Amino acid sequence: MSQPIKDNICNQSLFERFYKKHAKDLYDFLYYKFGERLNPEDKVQEAFIKVWQNCSKITPDKAKSFLFTTANNLMLNAVAHEKVVLKYNQQPQKISTNESPEFVLQEKEYHEKLQRALANLTEPQRVAFLMNRVEGKRFKEIASILNISTKAVEKRIYGALKKLRAEIEELK
Repeated sequence: MSQPIKDNICNQSLFERFYKKHAKDLYDFLYYKFGERLNPEDKVQEAFIKVWQNCSKITPDKAKSFLFTTANNLMLNAVAHEKVVLKYNQQPQKISTNESPEFVLQEKEYHEKLQRALANLTEPQRVAFLMNRVEGKRFKEIASILNISTKAVEKRIYGALKKLRAEIEELK
């Protein structure tokens, strides 16, 4: 239901005067408030489009308020969108591989076998083995940390390797 022309800004010449009067002020308002990065020129145009689309509902005395509020909301939406994009970009993305599902399943099964085999080692063997293979410590370092001889460290690690090879056929 349209209102008479005098009660809205749907008249083309009235809208043109409205645009010429407020476009620069609106741009300056958006630029000063949000800066150039969010492209205030586009938001000015979008705000005027919204005013034109709703011209039958907007009285001339409320048009400026509607225009500035709409433009401000468009910029706030752009800021919110930018925050979402930034948050998404900061999250680590899943890296896709060219590995087949079969390979991934085999890898998972192998990892489970290895974990079971490590759990079956004696505690001294497991500690010495993991310090050497995971932490990269030398036999001498392990010996001083565990307060045992270097020969004892060697025996524990070689014993661990022997048990692991026996339990996991892929290591043979």
